[in-house]
Parts: sequence; C-alpha cells; structure tokens
Amino acid sequence: MKNTFILFCFLLVNFSFAQKKQDFIILSPNGKIEVKIAVNDKISWSISHEKDLILAPSEMSLTLDQNEILGKNAVVLNSKKETINTSFETPLYKKKSVQNNYNQLTLNFKNDFSIEYRVFDDGAAYRFVTKKKKDITIKSEEVVLNFDKDYNTLMPYVRDLRNPKDQFISSFESHYENKKISEFAKDTLAFLPFLIDYKNHKKAIFLEANLEDYPGLFVTNNQNKTGFESRFSKYPTQETNGGFNYLNKLITERAYYLVKTKGTRTFPWRAIVISENDSALANNDMVQKLADPSKIKDISWIKPGKVAWDWWNDWNIYNVDFKAGINTQTYKYYIDFASKNKVEYVVLDEGWSVETDIMKHNPNVDLEALIAYAKERNVGIILWASWMAIHDKTEVVFDNYAKLGVKGFKVDFIDRDDAKMVNSVYDIAQKAANHKLIIDFHGMYKPTGIQRTFPNILNFEGVKGLENNKWTPNDDVPLYDTTIPFIRMMAGPMDYTPGAMRNATKSEFKPSHSTPMSQGTRCHQLALYTIFEAPLQMMADSPTAFMAAQESTDFIAKIPTVFDETVALDSEVGKFVTIARKKANTWYLGAITNWDSREITIDFSFLEKGKKFQAEIFSDGLNADKAATDYKKEMITVDSTTKLTYRLANGGGLAMIIK
Repeated sequence: MKNTFILFCFLLVNFSFAQKKQDFIILSPNGKIEVKIAVNDKISWSISHEKDLILAPSEMSLTLDQNEILGKNAVVLNSKKETINTSFETPLYKKKSVQNNYNQLTLNFKNDFSIEYRVFDDGAAYRFVTKKKKDITIKSEEVVLNFDKDYNTLMPYVRDLRNPKDQFISSFESHYENKKISEFAKDTLAFLPFLIDYKNHKKAIFLEANLEDYPGLFVTNNQNKTGFESRFSKYPTQETNGGFNYLNKLITERAYYLVKTKGTRTFPWRAIVISENDSALANNDMVQKLADPSKIKDISWIKPGKVAWDWWNDWNIYNVDFKAGINTQTYKYYIDFASKNKVEYVVLDEGWSVETDIMKHNPNVDLEALIAYAKERNVGIILWASWMAIHDKTEVVFDNYAKLGVKGFKVDFIDRDDAKMVNSVYDIAQKAANHKLIIDFHGMYKPTGIQRTFPNILNFEGVKGLENNKWTPNDDVPLYDTTIPFIRMMAGPMDYTPGAMRNATKSEFKPSHSTPMSQGTRCHQLALYTIFEAPLQMMADSPTAFMAAQESTDFIAKIPTVFDETVALDSEVGKFVTIARKKANTWYLGAITNWDSREITIDFSFLEKGKKFQAEIFSDGLNADKAATDYKKEMITVDSTTKLTYRLANGGGLAMIIK
C-alpha cells in the first residue's frame, strides 16, 4: 500500500510537470518564420527567421484584480491550428485590397483565457482573449522583448512632455535616435513603432494593433539591458485643464489599474514585422490585417482628398485688397484657391471659434456664409477643434455643425493614449460617423488600426511633421523624412502636412513663423505627396505661395490621396525612399534622399508590359544644391523596360506622374 501511494505521488508530480512544460511550434505560410511557444511556469514565445533569431524567449502575461495572473502556472486545456488565406477590400488605403494569409495557433487555458498566435510571411503577432462571465480589472500587462545580441535600434523617445511629471502625456512627435539596446535613453520611455537592425539586411518593426478599451504600449530597458519591457499608463481618476492654452486634460491622479473592462473580450495585438530588405517595410499591411473590419456599413459619403490649410502659413496671403487674417474674406480667398485647383477641402484652424467652446464663433468669421460659398464651388469645410471642446459636448457639436454643412473636424491636443482617452477616440469616431463627418486626429498617438474600423478617420498626426520646421533649425528633417516611411507609416496614415513652396538648403534654412520654409528641395516636397500615406493630405503653404509656383501646384493637385496599388522600389532606411502607387490607369512615383546627394535608378518594370506611357517628371535642377527651389520639368515616353538614372540633390527628390 505504501509503495502504491509513493508511485501515485510520483505519477502525480510527473503529470503536473507535463501540464506545466509544453512546447508548440507554428510556421509562416512560406516556412521562413518559426514561432516557438513555451508553456512552463510562465508563457513565452521566440521567433526565428530562417536561421536568424529575431526574438529570444520573451514572456507574456496579464495580471487581473485579486492578483490573478493569466500566464503564470498556466494549464493548457487544448490547442487549435488553422490556416487562413483570404483578402479584404480597402477602398481608402494605399491599395484597393489586402491579402491576408497566415497560420494561427490558439492555446486555450484553464481559468477562461486563451492566447492567439498568428504567423504571416512578413511577421508574427499574439493577443490575449478572456472569456470571463463578469467584468474584469486589468492591473498590468507583461510584454517582454528579449534579444540575443546588443542590436542597434531606431527608437522614438518621449521628449515633448506636456507635463514633466507624467511621461504618459505627450504629443508623440519624436525623431528616431540610433542607439544600441543597452543604450536606451535614461529617464524616459519610448513609444511604438520602433525598429531593430540585425545588421544582416534584416530588420524588425515592433507594433501594436487593435488598441481598443485599453492603454497604449510604451517600453523601457529591462534590468539586464538585453531587451525591453512594457509600461502602460494607469487609468486617470482626476484631471485638470493644462498644457498649451489649457487645451489638455492633465492627469493629477491615477488608479492602480489600467482599465476596468468586459470579461469576455480580445486584447490588443503585439506584433513584429520582419523584413529581409528595407523596401518591404515601406509597403506593409500588418496593422490593416490585424485591425477589426469597418463598423460603418455605407462609406460612400467618405471623401478623401487634399486640404488647403491656413495655420502653417500664418494666413499669409498678400497682393490682395483686404487685411489677411482669421476673417471671412481670407477664407473666401482660400476657398477660391481650392476650387480653382480642384482641392477638395479647406480647413479653418484655430481662431475661427472660442478654443474652449466651439459653439461660440469668432465674430470676424461668418461660418454659415463660408459653408454656402464653399458648397457653390464644390469645396468642403473642415473645422479645427481641441479634443477638450469636442469631448465636453460631442453630440451637440456634431449635430449642430453637420446640419450647417460642415464636412468634418480636425481634432487636436489629444496627447494621451490611456484607456480613457482611447475610449474617447472611439466614441468621437462613432458619433462623427453617425453624422457623416470625417475626422483628422491631430496631437494624436500612433494609429493602431482604428482607421480600418472607422474609415471616416482619414488621418492622424503622431508624427513630427512640417509644422516643426517653423521653429526647429537643428532638426535633421531629410533624415527623418527618409526614416518614417519604414517605421511610423507602418502604423497608418500620417498628417505630416507637406507642401512648402519656400525651400531651403541646409545652410540657408532658418525658422520663420509667417514665411515658413522646408528643409530640402522643391522636388523633395512634391515627392512627399506620393510617398507619405494620407487619405486627407494637407497643402501647407499659402494660396499666394502656391499660385506663385503654379506649375508645382498643378502637379500636386493631380496626385490622389488613396490608391489601388503600391510598389516599394529600391530604398534604404534613413537614406532614400522610392515608392510608386497606381490609381486607375495612372502611376505616381516619388523618391527622396537625406542630406546626402545620390544617384538613383528607376526601374519601370512595374508598368504594364507592351504599353507606352508618358511620364511627367519633376527632378532636382542642376543648381538645387544652392537654390533648393530649382527643378527641371520634362515629358518623356517610358515603358516596362525603361531604366533611368537621376541625381538627387542634398535633401532632394524626384516626382513623376506616369500615364
């Protein structure tokens, strides 16, 4: 009897050990990416691309109230593998449809939770799923990224603090700092997306997707400085007005938890995109593939397009017989310019209303007259508003201005991504859709797929755009411009606001409030309209400046803001970018370089074989290294066998329309 009891205990221990220690493997459809999941006392995953270790074993867990940890001593009940190969339409994107092919492993655990792992040919992702009957409180989430070597990173650190005492309140506008993993900047956090360089032509971008009813992910160095671990903003419980012009809600007290949420739900995806060449990073659909489908059934009313913008150029129009400024005559002038150049919208930025109460108008702006004037000229009006002013009475504001004929809102000074703010963003998107209003979220965290879920959101900031050129002479803008297409743009559209017609070389650039300029050449600016994804794309300079450069303006006006097809051509992170996009039967091509002059060769093999095309080409002039506005325009015939070499000036560019 005694021996039987000992044997029983031995078997019980071994059975428990077997329950704890389990390994699973899932491959990408092409077999290049292997994900290993280890279920032991903790759950971890590791990722290899062919023979290269991309991610060393890295833990994951969710901690609920009562210190229930989903991921600690987890017991696998069952597992399920499946292969998905489908596609979905994306009418307001850089291509008209997205192929969605992946292998999925779902691990179902005791205690009513699962983890879903998806492996694509270009990366991998996982998310937690809970199936609790009652609401739950999420106290923390463990997201770990470990590496086998001290690789270089391109990391956006939290630098622009709206509240120095709270690192989670930020405009999410940062240049990328090239540091090793172990050199993570002290006393700050970094936000997503960011890049790891494996020094063998392979790179990885770390993202999150489907962020809903949950705070955004930040990272910091782990204790051993061999990787990163997660940080999240706790749920705000007390707030006060503050920040620029008191347009932010600054948090004075936070709860002990991240969010109180439904017990049965999916959580955000933690995703890694892996690339064997830089060009592929500039044409990636991971966030679209992981996002929830559209919640708007009829999207026929959503109209993408370009926007004549007033703020960047300081309402600086001249050679007119009225005083330019925030007034009805000035905006009529902007509307006339937009109508003449077939620009779809005019935005009325700050100043048209009382900033803290947009139901109260500036008496110098006759809004109803402007809406009627614009409608007659086939131009839509978009209104700027602070998030605070919208949030305080969303339904009243949207109902009122939709009835007046306003087409949408540019919502500014969000500057947070805690769960409370994320929920507000979703609420604004839904209520805007109910009133058929488009949205441009400014002062915004990176997009995480909500642009697919609510396609009336046509753009997001969360990028250090052209507006910063007004004040920051030491910023290396061409370097940034040739970096963000591979990192930030992977998350979604960017309200970078290109279109400077005053262009400067590195030595000649200077800040200016009323006559702002860009760093780099005119052709650099023209190319951005093709390279930067933005279904709602600003034209930053003044009508006066655009009309003085009518040939460039005509070219910009012809470039659409959404496309049917995208091809990323020869490119290198931080050095140069070349992208071609197709709309109907016309191709648009843009190329830009950093401050290094270089020759690039355009291979036109993306064109349909056997057909001749006419290319309208704007290239840097011979003297663009001294006069950044210098360019050459030519019309030539090309076909799919054509290869052309162009010299890009320092901070230069190349732009084409091919039909």
